[in-house]
Amino acid sequence: MWYFKSPEVVFGEDSLSHLQQIEGSRAFIVTDPTLALLGVAGHIEGLLQEAGFATELFAEVEPEPSLQTVRRGAECALAFAPDWIIGLGGGSPMDAAKAIWAMYERPELDATDINPMTNLNFSKARMIAIPTTSGTGSEATWAVVLTDTEEKRKFSTGSREIVPTIAIVDPSLTTKLPRRITADTGLDALTHAVEGYVCSWSNDFSDGLCLKAAQLVFAYLERAYTDGENDVEARDKMGVAATIAGLGFGNSNLGLAHAMGHSFGAHFKKPHGRCVSLFLPYVTEFSINGGAGRYGDIARFVGLTTDSDEEAGGRLLVQRMRDLESAVAQPQSIASFEIAPADFEDALERLCDHAEQDTQFFTAPRIPEREELEKLFQYVYEGRPIDF
Repeated sequence: MWYFKSPEVVFGEDSLSHLQQIEGSRAFIVTDPTLALLGVAGHIEGLLQEAGFATELFAEVEPEPSLQTVRRGAECALAFAPDWIIGLGGGSPMDAAKAIWAMYERPELDATDINPMTNLNFSKARMIAIPTTSGTGSEATWAVVLTDTEEKRKFSTGSREIVPTIAIVDPSLTTKLPRRITADTGLDALTHAVEGYVCSWSNDFSDGLCLKAAQLVFAYLERAYTDGENDVEARDKMGVAATIAGLGFGNSNLGLAHAMGHSFGAHFKKPHGRCVSLFLPYVTEFSINGGAGRYGDIARFVGLTTDSDEEAGGRLLVQRMRDLESAVAQPQSIASFEIAPADFEDALERLCDHAEQDTQFFTAPRIPEREELEKLFQYVYEGRPIDF
């Protein structure tokens, strides 16, 4: 038995006007300080207020949102009593909004209690996700990634019940993104697409979404990075890629690049998309070396080859990943993050522990033994191709 979950997706120019068509009276907006300062959150509030809504803004979400932040947000939501919760921003505000929504509906729960078996029985509110980046796909998934700042680790959780009710995807919100954020989030979408296709939970419903998302990222990310303020087509296509990659992996799962990236990013406090995409070519090589994965399918679909040789196609795909990462100035080794060898070695045992505890670890096409995992981290530190 399989479940496919999706929000209602409102996409394209003027899609924000849909906010004035929803029924309700109180909207709790979860966002970050930057979007509040830039007036984006105020614009959303204005649209809702014109439609007769009372609004409250919770603009405290930090990059890689913490347990502490979502607990504060849930307390604010309980006091305000909304009938809509709106996640506005990149993956951090949207993930925070999902956790806040769950704790608003079930005040006795903590964010750490949310899991696929949790019966949330939502009755008080619905959720709208409005992405302002093109990459995380959080607007389309039931996944939540939060950081425990005390333990310096991320944990991934979720429930099908916290798939947003509506996703409003207006790529015009991304036109002024800095190049670095465009690259980080776009490569995140690519990682979602590739891992969603090759993971052990892949299925016929998600496969096509993942393949198309990968094709779009390879075709349009460099353009969005180079001239995203003026290249409307590239921004539109990256918006599509991010959302359908989210639908794809949200209905399959992810793999080792996310498990390792979550562990590394939480410990060294580096951005999510930059971290998971760092590991993507390396874990792809690791899987190919073990005869695992369906990377040749992706290579053929994105036009790298017409040959049916899976290994050869997979290696062409790895090279294309690295070429794209170079084009958008993505770091391609842990050392390039200016992490000292001693600091890396001191962290290695914890990095491996937390990667092995990540929910994505167990759906990778090739699951490493502990020695192999340590070796993978060490090779990525040095930027060495995987030869085992």
